[in-house]
Amino acid sequence: MKSMLERLFRGHTRPHPEKTPRFPGPVSPEGLARIFENCGDFTLRPVRVGGARGRLEAALCFLDGLVDGEAVSADVLRPLTEEGRFGAAENPEEAAELLAEGLAWFCSARKRCSLDALAADILDGCCAVVFRGTAVTFETRKPQGRGVEKSELEKAVKGAKDAFTEVLRVNTALVRQRLRSPDLRLVETAVGRRSRTRVAVVYIDGLTDRRVAEELKARLDAVDIDGALTAGSLEEYLLPRLSPFPQLSVTERPDRFALELLEGRAGLLADGLPLGFLTQGTLARQLKVTEDSAVHWLPASLLTLLRFGAMLLSILLPALYVCVTVYHQEMLPAKLMLSVIRSKQDVPFSTAAETLGMLLSFELLQEAGLRLPKSVGETVSIIGALIVGQSAVEAKVVSPIVVIVVALAGIAGYTMPDQDLSAALRLCRFLLTVLSLLLGLFGLTAGLILLTWYLCTLESFGTAWLAPFCEGDAAGLLRSLLRPPLAWVKERPPELHPENERNQK
Repeated sequence: MKSMLERLFRGHTRPHPEKTPRFPGPVSPEGLARIFENCGDFTLRPVRVGGARGRLEAALCFLDGLVDGEAVSADVLRPLTEEGRFGAAENPEEAAELLAEGLAWFCSARKRCSLDALAADILDGCCAVVFRGTAVTFETRKPQGRGVEKSELEKAVKGAKDAFTEVLRVNTALVRQRLRSPDLRLVETAVGRRSRTRVAVVYIDGLTDRRVAEELKARLDAVDIDGALTAGSLEEYLLPRLSPFPQLSVTERPDRFALELLEGRAGLLADGLPLGFLTQGTLARQLKVTEDSAVHWLPASLLTLLRFGAMLLSILLPALYVCVTVYHQEMLPAKLMLSVIRSKQDVPFSTAAETLGMLLSFELLQEAGLRLPKSVGETVSIIGALIVGQSAVEAKVVSPIVVIVVALAGIAGYTMPDQDLSAALRLCRFLLTVLSLLLGLFGLTAGLILLTWYLCTLESFGTAWLAPFCEGDAAGLLRSLLRPPLAWVKERPPELHPENERNQK
């Protein structure tokens, strides 16, 4: 399937040049001006080092809007032009060495001897003092983006209210606030030949399986794309198989991200994305929520079982209704069968047309509610669910039992904590319903067998997607279906292969 899709889309792709652009030539203000030619936000200001009596010339270069102008003026330009400050410097190399050693009042400084590294620093929000042959860059990055706000996708009832933002350094700070350990590793790289998006691989040294962290870093280095600006740009390149079922867990809550790291997973944070990605996203983990650890273990266990039941109800209920009412009416009790017959007497459409039409209508309403503004989306949902649905039943266009079945399946799907998993379940719901329409209960059984076989072949960074259900681990099975008291949980999940199996959180 993957090779067929690659052949299908090969005509729409183009070969990529080298991943990292190269600018030949020595470091000089003229070379930097050629790189940023016709860039209106590029600023190049000639400066005489050491004031009016200075002997050396340099250029102060930065991109307006990315740097903090006050910091550049006070901490870089002022000491750079102060008379007598560079009296011992006889050449650009010595002046650059003095700047890097602290003559400029800034906390971070780097010497650059190539135009590639110099241009990358300027694009990253640094200002540069450029001599002929060498340069020094200072991190004068201006804070961009919104502040830390509440989580929108994952509601926090009894937990932390902060969420990731679009700024990578803010996100790493949120994780550091929760894991104040020197073993927490942040390995940064740039993804995207044009966007140069900063990405950080996050893991706990001595706890996370080293093979997982190294594999994640290797896959990031192999990404060849113009711009990594969306979540799909990373997910589809990091996963070897194209599957509708999510093999990476996605969260916007730093507390959940930190808890997953403590279990032995590796994480990924990207600049520009208010999300955190986590490896080894198994089915059992995606049906858990952070609030399970914040409430008593009995209601948390019951809610976990409820989610598993809702998952089965979401994909099976429409298909079961179709195969029973069309092919196997003898399976229904007599009173229920009579009620179904009475509800369908005046409906002009078949059961197949009714069910598929209602499933499509439900998806249309959900998509309209998501894409429209919040106030309009709520109105559309109310109109579609109450007015249109009720009118369709009263006009004898659809039977009430079909509306109930589709609505129950949709509501059950809404209980899924992971939105990607919910979308995959909706796809399975359609496919199983079509198989039930064609072959009845035999088609439904064959579909479930194929689905189970397919899910057993999925894995995420060496961990089976259905683990621990497919590994014969009774303790792991109970831990996935229930939420035992935290004082009893003394070992990390063995399917993650953590280096330190003892759980001392």
